[in-house]
Amino acid sequence: MAETPTFGRYAEIPVDQMTPEQREGYRFLIDGPRGRLPGPYKVWVHNPKLVRAAAPLGNHFTPGQSSLSEREREIAVVVMTSKWSSAYPAAAHEKRGKEVGLPAATVEAMVAGLPVSFTDPREQVVYEMAIALAGGRLVSQGLHDRAVKTLGHESITDVIVLMGYYTCVSLTMNFYAVPAGSPGLAR
Repeated sequence: MAETPTFGRYAEIPVDQMTPEQREGYRFLIDGPRGRLPGPYKVWVHNPKLVRAAAPLGNHFTPGQSSLSEREREIAVVVMTSKWSSAYPAAAHEKRGKEVGLPAATVEAMVAGLPVSFTDPREQVVYEMAIALAGGRLVSQGLHDRAVKTLGHESITDVIVLMGYYTCVSLTMNFYAVPAGSPGLAR
């Protein structure tokens, strides 16, 4: 295994130095729907069983796979990655939020933890859910009722699990101190 850190404090494993199981997990990602080894998977590939468990969940949240629009997805992700002060995914999703049409000032305010509002009722409810849950707050009966009416249970569970997934991403990047924009090893 490489001794020198290549992705924050993490020393990525060159493919030719991976165990057969790690190489199989790597190929699972590279040859699968993602076609690449994104951020946390650069670390998670060290644990091939985890890669096989996490990759389908991550894939569920790629555009067009879940019940959330790309804007709704990015609202929840920006709130979550900012809550954890995780530089790598926060920067990536600040950029992605703007790319999917969220106003730049709104995305920048969410990153800074400032209050924002949305004219789209679904986006507003996603934001309020994300803020309440990320802040460890109780979900009021009113928010619960609006979320059920506006989003339905399928989208509610997508928001909640997406936030959990990005907690895993953020904590991984924080533990290894991966800076924003770090490319890691060229593969």
